[in-house]
Amino acid sequence: MTANFLSALSGNRPAVTPVWFMRQAGRSLPEYRKVRAGTSMLEACLIPELAAEITAQPVRRYGVDAAIFFSDITVPMKLAGVPVEIVPGVGPVMEQPYRCAKDVKELIAHKPGDGSAVTQGVQLAVAELSVPVLAFAGAPFTMAAYLVEGRPSRDHLAARTMMYAEPELWYALVDWCAEISIAFLQAQKVGGACAFQLFDSWAGALAPAIYRKYCAPAAQKILTADLGLPRIHFGLGTAALLPDFAQHAEAVGIDYRTDIAAAIAQLRKSFPDKKVVVQGNIDPAILGCRSEVVESHVAQILTAGLAADAHIVNLGHGVPKDTDPAVLADIVAQVHEFSAVSPISPVPSKEVHRG
Repeated sequence: MTANFLSALSGNRPAVTPVWFMRQAGRSLPEYRKVRAGTSMLEACLIPELAAEITAQPVRRYGVDAAIFFSDITVPMKLAGVPVEIVPGVGPVMEQPYRCAKDVKELIAHKPGDGSAVTQGVQLAVAELSVPVLAFAGAPFTMAAYLVEGRPSRDHLAARTMMYAEPELWYALVDWCAEISIAFLQAQKVGGACAFQLFDSWAGALAPAIYRKYCAPAAQKILTADLGLPRIHFGLGTAALLPDFAQHAEAVGIDYRTDIAAAIAQLRKSFPDKKVVVQGNIDPAILGCRSEVVESHVAQILTAGLAADAHIVNLGHGVPKDTDPAVLADIVAQVHEFSAVSPISPVPSKEVHRG
């Protein structure tokens, strides 16, 4: 299935639609809980053998067409020497919030750390698996929001305040976040990752004009870095930003709140001369429903995705931790079977969309 995923990412629809799931490595898998017992999240990310094993588990279990390297968006912070922990049931928690000029300036003096453990983990995963291994990184706004707030936040109020009150300080912070994310991606590339996804998890919390002014330049710094890898750009609540997300990426991740057919139409209108590749967007809530409800929802997503030049099936966010693994295995089978037997509707000529 290696060729299917990479073909779709390049904009060439394969005979079988590829599928993988965000947060497929870990959380819902009993084998994950077993191997990670007694080890903290960030410790597990930096033990090469353990990270590689967790990366491979969903491929063995589900037969997905790509693996995403098991890690966390705060790992680049940890490697740079920033005190951070993943608190169960809470998420990333900093030793302190970084809100004043003195603290931020001390923070951004940290240089990207030694990524050799990350590289080794990817190498081990690549050596075992026959599917592509994806690198990933957190987008600057998402990373900066955790740093300024000190922990997860519903409204990112302190981060948003810094944008307005001290824009130069904010720009320095997100630029630093971009630098350590690029180093993190480079470590994964050296290990053999063949594409990457940038997670703009909280970009939807911002008005489009605010995102474009205060956050897009730093995100674009990552997307245009000399990494030589195909790029997927994903964010939550970012329907109004899809053209921005597609500008420097081969594929756009569509979240579960966005109609995928409308997203494809919007992207075609915005980029009449560019291939439209979308990823998504099964609602994670569906995974807890009866099988016939799941099958109907997945079929709708597959059918809508035929309007794109290529479609990579995924969730519109991550796998919930209480998901029955059998449900995900059934979805993989449904996606592969549908693609094999369903005629692919012709993609409308680009000429049609220029008016």
